[in-house]
Amino acid sequence: MGRLNAGNVALAHEIIGRYPRTKSALIPLLHLAQEQDGWVSDEAMVHIAELLDLTPSEVLGTCSFYEMFKREPVGRYLVNVCTSIACMLGGGDELLEHCEKSLGLTPGATTADGLFTLNEVECIAACTEAPCLQVNYRYFHRITNEEVDALFADLRAGGRSGEIPPHGTLTRVRQQVDPQRWDGRGGEGLPEERS
Repeated sequence: MGRLNAGNVALAHEIIGRYPRTKSALIPLLHLAQEQDGWVSDEAMVHIAELLDLTPSEVLGTCSFYEMFKREPVGRYLVNVCTSIACMLGGGDELLEHCEKSLGLTPGATTADGLFTLNEVECIAACTEAPCLQVNYRYFHRITNEEVDALFADLRAGGRSGEIPPHGTLTRVRQQVDPQRWDGRGGEGLPEERS
């Protein structure tokens, strides 16, 4: 799609209104664009720049800095397999090899049906739970090859939607600002300030 759709433009304006400086809404708007399309396109970054009165290069600088923002399409399910030292010692390399065989992919590739993208990643901050992987940033700790196969089969069959949303979905519940409590300075007023 590229640019934010009408509903997301309205949501973007609400998000921007939460901050005393519009630039502070940059990361939330990048998440919004990725939630809409599953990745952040050049067109989306230009649109975000327009909304925030920034240059497209300022938006690109932030978008390209963070690993969580994808600059090209990825599968519906982004599978990150940790191979940092703790996971490596706990079987992370073997887990990655099994995922490669199970999905028929090498890291960085996407299945032909667009369902899975496989990545080898460094430290997903679950060192005591090795080996582990993430699917759309939802953790699976001390996972076995059999559990991986069952997980992929469930996802192929459309299961686990209550547990794992499509890639790009940061949260299932949006923060709602209560206009009665909003102090107009980017935060909620103190109890004695409320009328």
